[in-house]
Amino acid sequence: MGGKSEQWRAGCGVIRHDSVTCERVTQLVQRLEQKGVCSVETAWDLFLAADRLASMGLWLTAHMTYARQVYLDGRTMAPEDFKVVPEGHTGGALNIVPAYVGYLLANALTGTTRAWVMGQGHCVAAIDAVNVLTRNLEPEQDARYPLSDAGLSRLCQDFYSYEIGPDGRPVAPLGSHVNVFTAGGISEGGYLGFAGLQYVHMPLPGQELVSFLSDGAFEEQRGSDWAARWWRGEDTGLVMPVMIANGRRIDQRTTMSQSGGVHWFREHLQLNGFEPVDIDGRDPAAFAWSILFMAERLQQQHEAIRAGRSQYPVLLPYAIAETIKGFGFPGAGTNAAHNLPLPGSAALDVASREAFNSGCAALHVAPELLQSAIRTLGTHAAQQRVLERDHCLRKLEVAAPVIPAPRDVAIGQSIAPMAAIDEWFTQFVQVNPGLRVRVGNPDEMRSNRMNKTLDLLKHRVTSPEAGIAESLHGSVITALNEEAVISAALANKQGISLAVSYEAFAVKMLGAMRQEAIFARHTLETGRALQWLSVPVLVSSHTWENGKNEQSHQDPTLCEAWLGEMADVAPVYFPFDGNSAVAVLTSLYQQRGRVATVVAAKNVGPVYCTAAQAQQAVRDGVLLLSHDAGAQLQLLAIGSYQLSAVLQAATELRAQHIACSVVAIIEPGRFRLPRDEREAAYVLSDDAIAALIPTVRRRVIVCHTHAEVMTGVLRRLDTGPAYTLVLGYRNRGGTLDVAGMQFANGQDIPRIVSAAQGLLTKSLLSKKA
Repeated sequence: MGGKSEQWRAGCGVIRHDSVTCERVTQLVQRLEQKGVCSVETAWDLFLAADRLASMGLWLTAHMTYARQVYLDGRTMAPEDFKVVPEGHTGGALNIVPAYVGYLLANALTGTTRAWVMGQGHCVAAIDAVNVLTRNLEPEQDARYPLSDAGLSRLCQDFYSYEIGPDGRPVAPLGSHVNVFTAGGISEGGYLGFAGLQYVHMPLPGQELVSFLSDGAFEEQRGSDWAARWWRGEDTGLVMPVMIANGRRIDQRTTMSQSGGVHWFREHLQLNGFEPVDIDGRDPAAFAWSILFMAERLQQQHEAIRAGRSQYPVLLPYAIAETIKGFGFPGAGTNAAHNLPLPGSAALDVASREAFNSGCAALHVAPELLQSAIRTLGTHAAQQRVLERDHCLRKLEVAAPVIPAPRDVAIGQSIAPMAAIDEWFTQFVQVNPGLRVRVGNPDEMRSNRMNKTLDLLKHRVTSPEAGIAESLHGSVITALNEEAVISAALANKQGISLAVSYEAFAVKMLGAMRQEAIFARHTLETGRALQWLSVPVLVSSHTWENGKNEQSHQDPTLCEAWLGEMADVAPVYFPFDGNSAVAVLTSLYQQRGRVATVVAAKNVGPVYCTAAQAQQAVRDGVLLLSHDAGAQLQLLAIGSYQLSAVLQAATELRAQHIACSVVAIIEPGRFRLPRDEREAAYVLSDDAIAALIPTVRRRVIVCHTHAEVMTGVLRRLDTGPAYTLVLGYRNRGGTLDVAGMQFANGQDIPRIVSAAQGLLTKSLLSKKA
């Protein structure tokens, strides 16, 4: 085998192997044969093939940014072969090519299709380029981009083409970030840093996940350095984080690079419970070796813990792949490498064109050698494993959960909606032992009345304190970092997830939630199914009941922002009592692929409807509580405190012989004007609204949110400024109790009554005029 190993050592194009990598790979090849996993001859064939594939992956990635035409024979490109206006995140994408090829190589060497996730989603050109070459594609890309000059030219022309169809959607099954058409893609990666928070919560035991991470994202998004604290082999599969340390952000060096570079980062990892593994970030072989090494080390540590020879936390292996931004192409290592490493347009500038041609000439692999490499790495059928596009986290299989019947709290009894949720959720978890649980908690679970849940599931810690609800194997991920804890819940797509937060601070979860909802919506729009159980985000200690903590804690921003997302995947619920709060959760956990904001009160309040009525209210989005014959006014409440005030105001109005109708809206998004056909199928039709809400011209809407937000959402219920009035949060607050908050914001009972009376008078005067 000396010939093949020496041939590999010689490298391919810009792909070179340092002495450390050569020694590691040689030992790996020997171990794989000794274990009967892969013969020496096959292993060297695979390493050689990976070099060639990586070189052509770099070649094609560069073409995606600059070229209109692609020639697999590697000819010199003429001005007309280039885009006049190139675009791409070229430098980062070039850095991902050897990493992704190394991942494919590790899979082929061991006959295991691992999952992958990439934090730097803007580097997707690397994934698409390599996938097109290896034919690891979703059907849409497979049909559109055959492995030919014409197919690859179309790939390049589609990349940042901005072409839009008559339906308002992009024409090309391609994007600037990871998307549903990206084979194996599970996260857009548009919000840098979230993959670093999520990967440790993703795989189940028996599964393996490779996570490509960004050094720039590491310093911008805190919390990824807690991964070693969370990993437990009893409920989590093997995770192999790989940092692409290219030292540059968009306009400057990373802070890490300015502070000592990889040496500083290595020490930081060691201080935070990781086992840093340095590799050459330019070499696919180094990535493959690191993936297999880290998996083995983590498995060994777990076995030692099971045998009683060690204890948690593990030293989580973590690869540091040092490279320069844009390696393999002219302009590498410069600020320009982030987007466009060449000095100008290759279509218009001679120097840029010459640089492109010379750079690509060094990367080009003859077509027959490329085809041979692709065949060599295509081991899936022989190894009886799925293509990487179908890895375990892309093709989820989640059993339908058992839904326990909710307790029917009698009308008139008192219970805190959050306490009712807590009671039901613990039962739900207990009757579904086969589903892993993750509860994201940025602290104050007991303040939010989730006592039984915390006592049952416990905070996950590395050193439990006696007498406290803590455990090595707790399912509650607690950190004063909202992004980190919502990521734990969103990442747990093969189990039961929940997040609980103060409403004011939950807005920090918005980016992670939105990225998830967007990816889910795009998945559904392409006719694909979502398998993960919906995720409720409970926001409590909310605007109207958090007066003791000043106005910073009185903030309905999250639910308002979430009302702007597409209602079919991103619903917002305002349960008004204990039964309706439980009904929301029982409904959500029977659905797939939705991230819901649930605004639930933590204080004790009366029950207004039966459990059956609550379930119907969730199905309809609304509940008619009372309706007088010949009603002159309709009072609509959104929120539990709002409903309490509205009911009392209705009593006073009726005492004045004003006939009323009282409606509780639990999901305002069901009444909105739809923005596309999917949302149109989800919202209520005009006929359905008429059947559920009696037509009363004069309406007073009292809502949890700012009035302006709800006025827009409920436009279909708005009978005009002379007849409809919305009372909402007015940005008034401070150290106040509930009554004080209601008074400060014009939602106390006398002012609701006065507003209703004024509306009657105003509309009558308007009618006379």
